[in-house]
Amino acid sequence: MTEAVEIGGETRAGRVHVRAPGKINVFLGVGEVLGDGYHEVATAYQAVSLYEELYATEAADFTVSFRGPIDTSGLRTDETNLALRAARILATHTGYAGGVRLEIEKHVPIAGGMGGGSADAAAALVACDALWGTAVPRDELHELAAHLGADVPFALAGGTAIGTGRGEELSPALAHGTFEWVLALPDIELSTPEVYAELDRHRERHRAELGTRRTPVVEPAVLQALRAGDPHLLAEVLTNDLQAAAIHLAPQLAKVLETGERAGALAGLVSGSGPTVAFLAEDHDGALGLQIALSAAGLHAHRVTGPVHGARVIG
Repeated sequence: MTEAVEIGGETRAGRVHVRAPGKINVFLGVGEVLGDGYHEVATAYQAVSLYEELYATEAADFTVSFRGPIDTSGLRTDETNLALRAARILATHTGYAGGVRLEIEKHVPIAGGMGGGSADAAAALVACDALWGTAVPRDELHELAAHLGADVPFALAGGTAIGTGRGEELSPALAHGTFEWVLALPDIELSTPEVYAELDRHRERHRAELGTRRTPVVEPAVLQALRAGDPHLLAEVLTNDLQAAAIHLAPQLAKVLETGERAGALAGLVSGSGPTVAFLAEDHDGALGLQIALSAAGLHAHRVTGPVHGARVIG
C-alpha cells in the first residue's frame, strides 16, 4: 500500500501529507431546528489560507496526536476524535483491514468558528484514501464527509460554495480575484451548541416581533459581490445570524469588532459561532495595517486570503 505516495504524498515510504483549510462564513442565515436537532442553515463559505497539516502513516491500529503553535492539550485523542472517526469510516467503507497513525499540526483556532476539526476530518479522508490506495471517488468521499459533520464536505471541497440543509449540501459559487482577510483571535471560549441555544432563546423571547422563521437563503447581493470580486460590495452584505448570540455570551467580541473597524477594516463579523472575528480589508496593504493595529491592541491577528483549495495531498 506504500505506493500511494506516488500520487502526491511525501517521498518517505508509507507516509502522506495533506493540507486542509479553515473557513469563514461570509453569510450565515439560520432557520428553524430540524428533526435531527440541527438547525437549517444557508451559508456562503470561503476557504482561507490558514491550514491544518495532517500526516498519515501506516499502522496496525488507529491513533492521533497533535502539535503546532496553538495549545492542543485539551483535544481528545480517543475514538470520539473527528479525524479518527473519518479514518475509521473510510476503512469501513472500503473494507481496509489496517489502521493509521495521524499526526496533526494545528493552526486553525480550536473551537473558533473556523472549522478546524472539520478540516482535520477532511484531511484524514484524503490522506487515508491516498495512503491505503483505496481510490474512493470524490463524490463518495463527499458523502462520507457529510456523515461526519456539516462543515466537513466544504473542507474537502474548498474554494467558495453555498451550503444548505445543515450546511453539508454544497453548490459551488463563483468568486473572482482574491479577498484579503485579517482574523482576530480573542482569548475567549464559546460552545457552538450554546451559541445556537442562545439564538433560540432570543427568538423565543421575541417571537411575537420576529414571527416564524422562513427557510434561510443566501442573499443574491452576496453572490453578486463574490462574482465581482469586490471587497467593498462584500463588506456591505456580510451577515451572521449567530453574531448577536455570540456577543451576548461573550460581550468582549463587540469591542473586538469596534477595534477592527476603527483600524480601517471595511467590515467585520464573527466567524460562524465564534469567537474568531474576521475582518475584510480593501487590499494587501490594508490587511497588513489592520493586522498591525489589532496586534497592537493585544489581539492575536493573522492575515489570510481566500478562496483557496480544499483538502489535498501535498507533494
